[in-house]
Amino acid sequence: MSAAFTVRLDEETLAALDRLAEKTERSRSWLVGRAVEDYVAANAWQIEAVEAGIAAADRGDFAGDEEVARVRAKYAGKP
Repeated sequence: MSAAFTVRLDEETLAALDRLAEKTERSRSWLVGRAVEDYVAANAWQIEAVEAGIAAADRGDFAGDEEVARVRAKYAGKP
């Protein structure tokens, strides 16, 4: 099920969206829907990763000095 809502865009963005819609033979609505889905998915993943890191920190699950030294040595001198 889908629901409709209004999105306000500046003229330049709207014109770019229209050009993209024409070139991809997709509707404005389809393009905006995909963009929102992608944005939500990317941010949800990021928030989950941050929350997992906070939970690990709350448990005291930190890298020790030896592990940090090993990782630093692995990447030392690499561009």
